[in-house]
Amino acid sequence: QVQLVESGGGSVQVGGSLRLSCLASGTQPSDHSMAWWRQIPGKNRELVARIFKSGFTNHVDAVRGRFTISRDKNVLYLQMNNVRPEDTAVYYCHLLTDGLQAFWGQGTQVTVSS
Repeated sequence: QVQLVESGGGSVQVGGSLRLSCLASGTQPSDHSMAWWRQIPGKNRELVARIFKSGFTNHVDAVRGRFTISRDKNVLYLQMNNVRPEDTAVYYCHLLTDGLQAFWGQGTQVTVSS
């Protein structure tokens, strides 16, 4: 069974940095397409960045140049630099299997103060 556990969230000042981690058990991130999503209460969950099985990455316009998705062994990372208040959200780790079965982590809160 695949399990995903996020960590690294917290409170940070505008312009600061955080690194989120997603520990995967039951599989390795390199075997699947994985992504970071985020959600603000009352709003739809939105994609932040994705890393494909090939290692190719995609970052949405809102975070491109500031955030970087990466993976190492059984851990998926999101390096967040130069954060902004609008980055405040619960961040979720996501994994998609070849059979299109989706797995989600429990989420980790990121709060950016002005």
